[in-house]
Amino acid sequence: MEAEKVVLDRDDMRRTLVRIAHEIVEKNPQQQLAIVGIHRRGATLAARVRDLVAELLEHEVPLGDVDIAFYRDDVTLRPSAPVVHASHIGFPLEERTIVIVDDVLYTGRTVRAAIDAIFDYGRPARVQLAVLADRGHRELPIRPDYVGKNLPTARDERVNVRVEELDGLDEVTISQPAEVTA
Repeated sequence: MEAEKVVLDRDDMRRTLVRIAHEIVEKNPQQQLAIVGIHRRGATLAARVRDLVAELLEHEVPLGDVDIAFYRDDVTLRPSAPVVHASHIGFPLEERTIVIVDDVLYTGRTVRAAIDAIFDYGRPARVQLAVLADRGHRELPIRPDYVGKNLPTARDERVNVRVEELDGLDEVTISQPAEVTA
């Protein structure tokens, strides 16, 4: 069994998303914003961020979500078939600043796949990235514009993001690898 250490609890996650929303609004004055989440937990977090940004701006902000299963460069290397969700981007991307939201930034490959998926819908004016947790270990030159928490981790550790809507609670934990006993 893996030992888990809670690094963000429910209140920490709420404060972190509020801060990210404020940073998005401050960095994009007078911009046409849209928020796009990466399935699964990134889409859930994106909906929360969108609501907070819309509240700050006092107007609606479009929300979309993308499934990147077939855009991944490692889809053929994965042991099982990808679970595919529908993508929803029901607004024009042109002349908008798109803020991609994901739960954890690790190698950068998921974000690269999300950018490819978004560009199949159109060409936004700019793309920004917001992540709840950045754990480092980048394999691609991708840097987030908004970071909830930097979590320096070892490669064999796992960052677990749980959201109320899918998991019944809000928290971020780090799992240590299980110790092998002889």
